Amino acid sequence: MPKAIIDPESRGRNTVALDSHALGTLQYIRASIDAAGLLAVPGSAGIAMGAVGTMAALLVWLKPPSVHWLQVWLIAGLVAVAFGTALMVNQVVSRGTALYRGPLRKFLMCLCPPLLVGAVLTWQLWVHQQAALIPGMWLLMYGCAVMAASTMTRRALAVMGALLAGLGVVALQVPVNFQNAVLGIGFGGLHLLFGILIGGRPRENSP
Repeated sequence: MPKAIIDPESRGRNTVALDSHALGTLQYIRASIDAAGLLAVPGSAGIAMGAVGTMAALLVWLKPPSVHWLQVWLIAGLVAVAFGTALMVNQVVSRGTALYRGPLRKFLMCLCPPLLVGAVLTWQLWVHQQAALIPGMWLLMYGCAVMAASTMTRRALAVMGALLAGLGVVALQVPVNFQNAVLGIGFGGLHLLFGILIGGRPRENSP
């Protein structure tokens, strides 16, 4: 039987096409894995937390005689965390993701340690009568926590974290009378702004 003649140029073209197809498939698989490892933070969480922060700033600005500014912001912080956590957990559960593993666990491992350090420093600064340092410290620690947690979610959170940390530096420099306004801009305004921006982006976009 006559042997089939194989054109070397045709074989080379087929090899190149096969390699290109395999490379494209691998890139698609890698992108899918990366996307699956990210946590989609709902914009509603940022909006809710921003609304609470704005209300706290306004309440302190009104200066009710029976409430201290630190008490107002601590209560607001707990309420904001409760709202944000509830909205995020609701989204995770609706997507069928296990709460004790995956992106959510990694997100919390990045976010919580700086917040715990901030809580300890808050107590120590208050005990040693250095309360003027608390607003700046809060913004710095929270900003760093958000930047760290942004590795597991949208890159927009890294920008918000950097802005929060920058406001922390500002809060450490301005007079005490202006610190509440800086807190309101950070915990209120930035949360509202980025919550609206994130909520307005389609989910299929890159984080």
